[in-house]
Amino acid sequence: VSSYGVIDPGESRGALTEVKGLVEKPPVDQAPSNKIISGRYILQPEVMRTLENQGKGAGGEIQLTDAMARMIGSQPFHAVTFDGRRYDCGSKVGFVEATLALALEREDMSADVRAMAERLLKA
Repeated sequence: VSSYGVIDPGESRGALTEVKGLVEKPPVDQAPSNKIISGRYILQPEVMRTLENQGKGAGGEIQLTDAMARMIGSQPFHAVTFDGRRYDCGSKVGFVEATLALALEREDMSADVRAMAERLLKA
């Protein structure tokens, strides 16, 4: 969880969870849960206005998560639990994994990509 934003969950109804708080890249022992933020948002315009005045946070960067956390209590925030395969395109290896996985699912590319990968693995 230390590589992601993490939610402090409230009440859950199915896949929908109330967000009581957000922490950007917390140390594992300080994370409020194991529910990470994977970077897909539907935001109200007020969050962007808050972001304009947001100071630097984790990693010395301006963090959207910090702006959202400042707004908890002034407007509702909810998370949706994703049930599926997730790729971490924030790392080079994760980006390659996502590209290969999706290419292998495509009927027009699968055979050629598989043959290419097998050639590279034999080299």
